[in-house]
Amino acid sequence: MPSADDIHDLDAVGFRAAILDPARARPQTVTGPHGKQADKRFNVYRNNVTVSLINALADTFPAVQRITGESFFRDMAREFVRAHPPVSPLLFLYGHEFPAFVADFEHAARMPYLADVARVERAWLTAYHAADLEPLAPQALAAIDPACLADVTFRPHPAAALVRSGFAVFDIFDANRSQDTVGRIDAARAQSVLVTRPGTEIMVTALPDGHDAFFERLLSGGTLGEAAEAGMEAAETFDINEAIGGILSTGAFIAAETAQ
Repeated sequence: MPSADDIHDLDAVGFRAAILDPARARPQTVTGPHGKQADKRFNVYRNNVTVSLINALADTFPAVQRITGESFFRDMAREFVRAHPPVSPLLFLYGHEFPAFVADFEHAARMPYLADVARVERAWLTAYHAADLEPLAPQALAAIDPACLADVTFRPHPAAALVRSGFAVFDIFDANRSQDTVGRIDAARAQSVLVTRPGTEIMVTALPDGHDAFFERLLSGGTLGEAAEAGMEAAETFDINEAIGGILSTGAFIAAETAQ
């Protein structure tokens, strides 16, 4: 025979499932005053929960909503809410799976860049809530023996994220985060974006050719030498001095470490 705790857990699971799925009946344990049926009350509550989660997604992904239009976005977000219920009471944490959901959303197939824009917006919010840590100081890098520079690794700032895209993700993101008129954008031009927060302001930087491969290697724990090789292999125009300057100017790292 199941214990009272087991029954409580089963009731909680049933409630969570029913609250986001309008096809499910009201859980029998949910009743009104004096044990009366509470279908109407439950449906109102269920709708309020769904609307709150959709609104949270709209706050996190304003550029995506502007691109798709409000009606399309809310329909897409409603499908996401039903498939991905929240696992935390903190609404700013909700929506990590949304970019991947957008990438597979059949009705968004005509906007193949949309998922990458969502990735940039999710990275923006993560950067906003990341821990406050001082970025790598120029003198810390200058103090390293030049003979050891190729073997230096960098500890990423918790706000740093890289989004590589086959589309003009920076231009599309930047044009749709405001209410200004959007001009003509060549969406097929590949761009990569580095999201950082070196101080109190979030930086979204469009990286030059080769710098995306460079930063990707550093952010994954590669050495400066390995990152330089990746950058040069990715683009003939890659400039290592400019790339090292970007390490400092973007605030993407908090420490430089050598094998010694």
